[in-house]
Amino acid sequence: MKSKIVIGSRGSELALWQAKFVKNELEKKNKNVSVEIRIIKTTGDKILDVALSKIGDKSLFTKELEAALLNGTIDLAVHSLKDLQTLLPEGLKLAAVSKRHPVEDVLIAGKKGITLRSLKEKAVVGTGSLRRKSQLMHLRPDIKIAELRGNVPTRIEKFLKSDWDAIILARAGVERLKLSKHISSIISTEEILPAVGQGALGIEIRSENKFADEIVQSIHDESTYLAVLAERSLLRTLEGGCQVPIGAFAETKSNGIYLDAMVGSLDGTITFRKNVRGKKSESEKLGKSLAKDLLKAGAKEILDEIYFSVRQK
Repeated sequence: MKSKIVIGSRGSELALWQAKFVKNELEKKNKNVSVEIRIIKTTGDKILDVALSKIGDKSLFTKELEAALLNGTIDLAVHSLKDLQTLLPEGLKLAAVSKRHPVEDVLIAGKKGITLRSLKEKAVVGTGSLRRKSQLMHLRPDIKIAELRGNVPTRIEKFLKSDWDAIILARAGVERLKLSKHISSIISTEEILPAVGQGALGIEIRSENKFADEIVQSIHDESTYLAVLAERSLLRTLEGGCQVPIGAFAETKSNGIYLDAMVGSLDGTITFRKNVRGKKSESEKLGKSLAKDLLKAGAKEILDEIYFSVRQK
């Protein structure tokens, strides 16, 4: 008789793609397990007319899933790792991380070949991300930003009906939903660093659920895990969330982990960016160390100012 595992997922097209991917991989690698997907609506799915940075909740897309985990309604929660806060509620843990999809952001601008640098002067670009906005305005101070929310297909639809010049989305989401035909160009991480955990799926479970823990190890990718551990440690030390322009990308290579990170002002006029290499066995320490270097370099003043303005609202 097969054992049953219940995955909790948000109801968006991309979230369901992620949950189905995990379900298929788990069933493929564990013949004695059947997996069910249960849809749970989160706060972030319900509030679609307000910028994420203004809502101010670090668990926008996870709170309800975590409540279902804690009360035993579900066994696993599948998250886009960039949505999972760095400090998890007591009783829960990040048990596994999938092999990472390419991490870059992409430009959708109506036709192939258009890049950030070739967009016309004073182009209007849609994004709901302060991280993208800060780096984009640093790169192209002339660009005008339009607020963009919604799931991936909705954002693309909004753009196609708008008079905007482009929008920026995560490559992973666009490619997973087979919407690559809309990509005009891939934005290099030299130009715009991705969000912490972008491109990776995180599987969260109850800490004492030994069966679920054992099952999810079959799809765990240690190399990706070590990289995102460094990124998440950096973000935790900076106390960042969606209200702060922070980007980071770590790569695990044969000679260690390479971590590149930035903190920028909301208007993009000031950017602090640094990188470091360290031992794989010290990925969390590496993230913490680079965060402290960024704070010392001047990022602390930017973060203090942003947190102060958020508290005043």
